[in-house]
Amino acid sequence: MNYSTQQDHVTLVITHSPLPGKTREYEAWLEEIMPMAASFTGHLGVNVIRPREGETAYTILVRFADLDRLYAWIHSPDRQALVAKVSGLLDQGDRFEIRPGAAFWFTPQTKKGPTPAKWKQYLLTLGVIFPSTNFVPWFWGTLLPAGKGTLWGHLLNDASVVALVVFFWMPLVTRLLKNWLIPKGQ
Repeated sequence: MNYSTQQDHVTLVITHSPLPGKTREYEAWLEEIMPMAASFTGHLGVNVIRPREGETAYTILVRFADLDRLYAWIHSPDRQALVAKVSGLLDQGDRFEIRPGAAFWFTPQTKKGPTPAKWKQYLLTLGVIFPSTNFVPWFWGTLLPAGKGTLWGHLLNDASVVALVVFFWMPLVTRLLKNWLIPKGQ
């Protein structure tokens, strides 16, 4: 299947939990793999969300221009070798999923309307995701301290962040900032 006609970027969402005592080695591995990914055609950037105190899971967001280029990176011998290298440092192996770009939050009411500039989409999404990924784990960690660092705790945090972002924050802020996102006359 050819995905090269896709208009929006795609994101590889990777979740890694280093084994106890292996965080420093894992961080060194990240410093090795990130520049390698950046050297691949279509690479648009990477964000590393490090675990909060008392947690272990790292979330790495790697963006590519389209699925073909992302698949080229995923299946490259370079990445395969580095994934094999890190496997002994990880609690649950190399877990990832592929998500389409964030543009679905910014789809105009009418299909004929313009879409916001990518940098505005980025700033708005970061402005919603960053506080959510900091507040939600704190909230659940305070309410349910037994969930900290557990799989069900991560699921609860992730499900809460996604629900807040998709059903509350993005509809609210895109409505409030619609004139900034797409200035009148565009």
